[in-house]
Amino acid sequence: MFKFINMHPATDNVSFQFNGSIDGGSNYNVTKTTTIFFGYHDEDGSPAALSYVAGYDLAQSTSDQLIMENLGNSNDESGSGTLFLFSPSSDTFVKQFMVVTNGYASYNYSQNYYTAGYFNTTSAINAMTFKMSSGNIDSGTIKMYGIA
Repeated sequence: MFKFINMHPATDNVSFQFNGSIDGGSNYNVTKTTTIFFGYHDEDGSPAALSYVAGYDLAQSTSDQLIMENLGNSNDESGSGTLFLFSPSSDTFVKQFMVVTNGYASYNYSQNYYTAGYFNTTSAINAMTFKMSSGNIDSGTIKMYGIA
């Protein structure tokens, strides 16, 4: 389990994303299939919606997976959440994951993202990368827990 706590980008209006590795971090390009939907609400009360955007899904892709988008770099903008990666050391089954996050977007929205999918490999996932789509992570904490 990974916990993301107050992830704050150096660059305004970027996405927080992840990928996995089966070669100790030499490459972060594991094939994955995913789906994602999100709810949002503006500070002033409107608009608010629950949305599915097919363009956020990955279908047998090695691209980085979106965790949250439109994170701002103002002091009141950041995102937090949890990623569960199931049986990453298994050499028999694909690796299921699910992610739930909440963030404050660069355009004054509170956003909740729900992502699920699987790494399509029977090799162990032995490294993970977390990054912004552009620029660096300015501040924040990522904690990893082993759960038996």
